[in-house]
Amino acid sequence: MNIRLFRKLHQTVAPFVLLPLLITVLTGVSYRLGRSWFGLTRDQAHWLMTLHEGEYLGETLEPVYVLLNGLGALWMLITGATMVWQNISKSKWMRRLSKSTVSESVAGGSEGTSE
Repeated sequence: MNIRLFRKLHQTVAPFVLLPLLITVLTGVSYRLGRSWFGLTRDQAHWLMTLHEGEYLGETLEPVYVLLNGLGALWMLITGATMVWQNISKSKWMRRLSKSTVSESVAGGSEGTSE
């Protein structure tokens, strides 16, 4: 797929997933550290889980929030990783590496057939 298209799709979705993912990460880490390091009880830290899981949206929308949050995270990871891979594969370093690997395999292959 074209790198420009991936960048455009990544850029289009990013503003919609940024805030929910940021809230999820911050509240999840805060909950775990608060319980483990600062000795908070479940009751004291429950408000963090309420935000983390989207409970404030109600029983109907909570699963939708979790699903969309997960799909958004996967989308950003996949498109981001694809863009990074495309950049790496087009880099001068990768071209040099692939040329040296090809020349080594050609040289190694010709030595093996002459015996």
